[in-house]
Amino acid sequence: MNENPPPPLNTQDKEEHYRIIFEAASDGMIISDIETGRVVDANPAAIAMHGFTREEFIGLHLSAYIHPDSQHLFTQSPNAVQSRGGPLDVPAVHLHKDGSSFYVDVRRTAIQFQGRPCVLSIVRDVTDRINAERLLHERVELHTREQATLLEISKTLASALELKPGLILDQLRVLIEYTHAELFVLDGTAMVALAVRGLQKLEETVPFRIHLKGPETLMRLFNEHQPDRIGDVWSTDPSAQFLRSLLDDQVDLLLKGVRAWMWVPVAVKNRVIGSVGVAHVEKDYFTAHHADLALTVANQAAIALINAELFEHAQALAAVQERQRLAQNLHDAVNQSLFSAGLIADVLPRLWDQDQDQARRSLVDLRRLTRAAQAEMRALLAELRPSALTDTDLGDLLHLLGNALSGRINIPVKVKVAQEVILPAEIQVAFYRICQEALNNIAKHAKASHVDIELKHEGTAIELHIRDNGRGFDSEQTISGHYGLGMMRERAEAAGARLFITSQPGHGTELVMHWKKDQPKEVV
Repeated sequence: MNENPPPPLNTQDKEEHYRIIFEAASDGMIISDIETGRVVDANPAAIAMHGFTREEFIGLHLSAYIHPDSQHLFTQSPNAVQSRGGPLDVPAVHLHKDGSSFYVDVRRTAIQFQGRPCVLSIVRDVTDRINAERLLHERVELHTREQATLLEISKTLASALELKPGLILDQLRVLIEYTHAELFVLDGTAMVALAVRGLQKLEETVPFRIHLKGPETLMRLFNEHQPDRIGDVWSTDPSAQFLRSLLDDQVDLLLKGVRAWMWVPVAVKNRVIGSVGVAHVEKDYFTAHHADLALTVANQAAIALINAELFEHAQALAAVQERQRLAQNLHDAVNQSLFSAGLIADVLPRLWDQDQDQARRSLVDLRRLTRAAQAEMRALLAELRPSALTDTDLGDLLHLLGNALSGRINIPVKVKVAQEVILPAEIQVAFYRICQEALNNIAKHAKASHVDIELKHEGTAIELHIRDNGRGFDSEQTISGHYGLGMMRERAEAAGARLFITSQPGHGTELVMHWKKDQPKEVV
């Protein structure tokens, strides 16, 4: 421990000591007069920071080195500095001698200098930090926008059952600006353009084909499911030469006026479906980030293509199943009625000669059978028209089904409809199909002698009641495993309706379908 501390500095030594610190400080230090706002003194760091010489900087008014947007911080703050009695920190924008701006953090302290009130400003250039923060913020915003756009693209493409190839290119343009782009699908040994954006002449010729020259070309084109960026399509680079060779007679049109190109494969797992070609007029325009974005969109496009393919197959299968159902109905109902009518017609001449009363009863049966066949045919013809089940009043459709059943099994079917009912198309179809299936079950299994069909409309609720006096069944044991009843329940649930089935052996069956509008329409 030093028992003899150095003697205290005198005033002159203190001033010299502070001057050395002032001159050597790495941060800018500016002393300005509170009243005039002019620079009284400044250290070399502050002078160099602003780009002046010492002679130019001393005596400058703050308006010469502080940006107009920040001057109010310094013209209004001296009193605040004095009243606080401590430092005042403010972010600001200062000016270089040439007028260019830079960002600073300033700490201001009230001091006495040369016998007058002044402000000492310690200035630190934070331009690099501010720019880095701004760049980071911009990148975060860009990344957020891109992720939101990709999510929206995913929802849009995944929800499209029918393929809309132009939509894929439109969605891609939200993320990547391009001069023109094409969506191709692989068809055997050729790529077929389904959509073009940016080239009106080519848009008018869609679909056009680009023929592939062997499996090696295909492997090269799809590049192990990675985008292929070509900086200059007219260079001697192997990728550029491959592109010109591949496009062949389409080169003059697809590459006219462009420099950069990017191939993006469209594939699911190991199955190549197609590709996206993207062009831009600027050389080396497409970046690795562009490639990542384009590949993400291409993957979503692959899902959309697969969805469209599956939807097309489902439609074809549904058409086959509908034809089979109609053929079965023709066989079960119409053919049976016509066959029975034909037998009666064959024996009528002989029966008339032998027993006219019996012949008259047979004529009644013949009329019933022909009317039944006619009703069945009307029902089938209605189903063959896509709009028939939605454009026709539900009550009329129920009468049609009731007449068909009555003629088919020769029992009375009473149809009661309180008033005209207007339903959403999918709900009306559900009511029709469930009634149709219920009546088919009655014809096959019930052995009923009477059937009642009633459509009730109470407030916003619609109820369909179908009752028969047939042999019934034990609902507790049968419903859970009965295929037809299960299908009706599923159809009702899909339409947002409830289905109730009550039955007892020997006491018939009643089916009730209940549906209620979410928001009833106002009556004008």
